Amino acid sequence: MKILIVEDDSGIADFVVPELEHEGYTTSLAVTGREALEKFEAEKPDLILLDIMLPELNGLEVLRRIRAVSTVPVILETARGETIDKINGLNLGADDYIPKPFEIEELLARINALFRRVNFSKQQEAKASYKNITLNLERMSFTIDENEVQLSKTEFLFLKLLIENQGKIFSRQQIIDEIWGIGHFIDENTVDVYVGYLRSKISAYTKDEYIRTVRGAGYMMG
Repeated sequence: MKILIVEDDSGIADFVVPELEHEGYTTSLAVTGREALEKFEAEKPDLILLDIMLPELNGLEVLRRIRAVSTVPVILETARGETIDKINGLNLGADDYIPKPFEIEELLARINALFRRVNFSKQQEAKASYKNITLNLERMSFTIDENEVQLSKTEFLFLKLLIENQGKIFSRQQIIDEIWGIGHFIDENTVDVYVGYLRSKISAYTKDEYIRTVRGAGYMMG
């Protein structure tokens, strides 16, 4: 199991890394919010230990961006007594939190408990499906008739949006707001381009229509 430790305090990092490795975990360290996102995408950790107070991007923003694409377990490091940080973190999708300073025994207990919970429910939580397409939320891919097809991050978010809202019509602007975020100036033709990408990947395995064009309205699944 690989744990990504996101911590800019070298004293804490120097304490936590060898203890986790002694317990048999593989570790990776990031010291800024941006580095955390880069390592998350490149290394696909099994769990993230995430400090809230970070340079460049704070931990809550890092968590928000990770939760847009992944259900990887996240334990937040919070300042003792900062209840609002705990509440905001849990609302954004953190699985647990641990106040600093902490004992390594408590951290290990929380990590082990979280892995047990995740392993118990992983199959139910890791997939979304439509007809014979199964979207894998951890691998950012979909499986169709036992064929796994890898997706780019944007393709993944697009297909996830449609599968999780089957039968709902999304305008091009709504899709832009959901995937790129409100306030981003993305040409609406970009949506059509990504629909083309997804249709091409799906049509390599089936002639059925999955992503429907609703004239004058937008796109829908189903």
